[in-house]
Amino acid sequence: MLRSTLFACLLFLVACNQKDTEKQDIPQQDSALAESNFDFGTWITSNPNTSNEDYVKEFKRYKSGGIDEVLINTGTDPKELERLVPLAKAEGLQVHAWIMAMNRPGDSIALQHPDWYVVSRDGKSCFDTRPYVDYYQWLCPTREASRNHVLGLVEGLAKVEGIESVHLDYIRFPDIFLPIGLLPKYNLVQDEELAEFDFCYCDECINAFEKMHHKNPRDIENTAIDMEWKNFRLNAIKSVVDDAYKIVHRYNKRLTAAVFPYPEMADHMVRQRWDKWDIDEVYPMIYHGFYNEEIDWIGYATKQGVTDIESENIALNTGVYLPPFNSAEELKQAIVLAKENGAIGITFFDGNGLTDAYLQAIKEVKATLK
Repeated sequence: MLRSTLFACLLFLVACNQKDTEKQDIPQQDSALAESNFDFGTWITSNPNTSNEDYVKEFKRYKSGGIDEVLINTGTDPKELERLVPLAKAEGLQVHAWIMAMNRPGDSIALQHPDWYVVSRDGKSCFDTRPYVDYYQWLCPTREASRNHVLGLVEGLAKVEGIESVHLDYIRFPDIFLPIGLLPKYNLVQDEELAEFDFCYCDECINAFEKMHHKNPRDIENTAIDMEWKNFRLNAIKSVVDDAYKIVHRYNKRLTAAVFPYPEMADHMVRQRWDKWDIDEVYPMIYHGFYNEEIDWIGYATKQGVTDIESENIALNTGVYLPPFNSAEELKQAIVLAKENGAIGITFFDGNGLTDAYLQAIKEVKATLK
């Protein structure tokens, strides 16, 4: 992920074949790999300077290696998406329009409105003071103008013919806690919620919360244990997602999202409770290396997510980060763990990391699913 998480680009830097426009029932967990469809996908970022001919070669390579879908970040450029969709579909690939949602680095329109950006508990705005990395430029989900800007970008992508879904990334607040494996990179200890990483305390959020709960978060002695303030922010993100869901369904598309590993963890780390959303499918980024976990954690986190959404008509695709894998055999193990624990597919970050050995491994495992 520059992909929903700070952990996707910088960092260590499938959806059922029968996709319709309504929510789908999550499949029952089954330890037998031979039952039901199981799709393989990859996140990729487009380059306007790459020729159609080169993209055809890339898409052919993915398809011949067992990939079923591509989630393409075009920087919210509908024209670029319109160029790539027919090329990918001609090779038998499904296409999702991947958008960086609340984190909008370099957004020329947003940058004209400093008041659109989230503000930390210590009073610093993401407009000019960015937590962790310079591309963390987060917009406020409560302020009408900033949320409508994001929803307008979603609608622009939803209008593109041939896509399966609009795929939300960074649909959350900045990380209040980083994955434990990333803390040394920033020379940080995060044993509590630190003011510089705690968002959003802009006037719009404060006023809306105070009107609802008759108290000011700036005056709360320990905001980490104030459930009303926490839920206010969870619901601010939910509101953006729920509105996006209505928009994309209006264009007969579906809504998907890259999210943190499972709901309780996402709640704790980034104010994101995706089991409560109106959404068709989620792609939790179960990047075991970020958390200093072993490969079997992929199965654990997949099962946690599947269990939390089993009554919500939301489908789950396990997302994995390729660099921590030491071999194609380890990648095969991850695929099996995702399938056995209830995922309907697995998606890899990112396309550049799909070596010939990995694609061969995908083909071999895929053959066992038929």
